[in-house]
This record gives sequence, structure tokens and C-alpha cells, in this order.
Amino acid sequence: MILSAAFLVAACQNETAKAPDPVTMTAAAVGHYCQMQIDQHPGPKAQIHLAGLPDPIFFAQVRDALAYVKGQERDGDILAIYVSDMGSAPSWEEPGRDNWINAETGDFVVGADVVGGMGAPEIVPFSDAKAAKAFAARKGGEVMTLQDMPAEAVLAPVDVTLEEEAPS
Repeated sequence: MILSAAFLVAACQNETAKAPDPVTMTAAAVGHYCQMQIDQHPGPKAQIHLAGLPDPIFFAQVRDALAYVKGQERDGDILAIYVSDMGSAPSWEEPGRDNWINAETGDFVVGADVVGGMGAPEIVPFSDAKAAKAFAARKGGEVMTLQDMPAEAVLAPVDVTLEEEAPS
């Protein structure tokens, strides 16, 4: 009986383990899908930490990361999802190396007239709802949370722009 209780406590402690912190985006970070150096592309980025992997997987576009999250094919259990806070980014071309926010608590502009680093329409994350609303007022789109975002917003086919366009 005591042994069973010890296993139960250990199991509960493992389930409530702290999610890993975000890591700095360096030149070594390559996109999960494209295998390209993501710091060479404009727009917001994402990193996802998976159970059993020592390092996060990176995404050149937030849209790609959210498609990974909302899709059915994953490489493991998701421990944490971090996205670039574009409200504190130096610019669209330089989204920042350490301005990560937890995607679960962020606000996203969906449907804005912007393209991400891989040329697809981008979903733009913000830590501040006012900044997200201001961006949507300038660039279009709707502000929503990750939980409210329909899977179709990231899983539907899109047209890809070959030129990199920076929003103003």
C-alpha cells in the first residue's frame, strides 16, 4: 500500500513538472519542415518542446508551428509552445532571438495581410491584446487566442508568395 502511494505521488509529480523554458534562437536553429536556417527569414518564429527530446523543434513561421500543434501527426507529447512576441520585436525582418511568449497565453492576429518567412500568410503573435488589436487595425485580420483559433486557420491550403514582404 505504501509502495503504491509512492508511485502515485511520483506519477503526479512527473505530470506537473515545469515546462522547459524557451531557448535563444541562434544560427543553428533550422525549421522543422524546411530545414533552413530560420534566423535568415523575416517574421515571427516558433519553438515547440516535445517530451523525450532535449532540444526544441523550431519553425520558420508561426503558422507552420500551429499547423503542427493542431494537426494529427506529431513526433511526441507537447510540453511547451513558444512564439515570437511581435509587440516587442525590433522589426518584422528581425523578430528577436529571445522575446518568446507562451503560445497558450498569447493573442494572435489571424488573416492579416502579411506573409511569414516561408512566403505563406502568417499568424502574428502578441503578448499584449492592445498591440494585437492595433496590428489588426493596420493589417486586417481578427484577434484570437490559440484555443479559439479554428484548425482550418492553419491547416487549409494557402498561396505562397515568393518575395519577402515586410509589413509596415
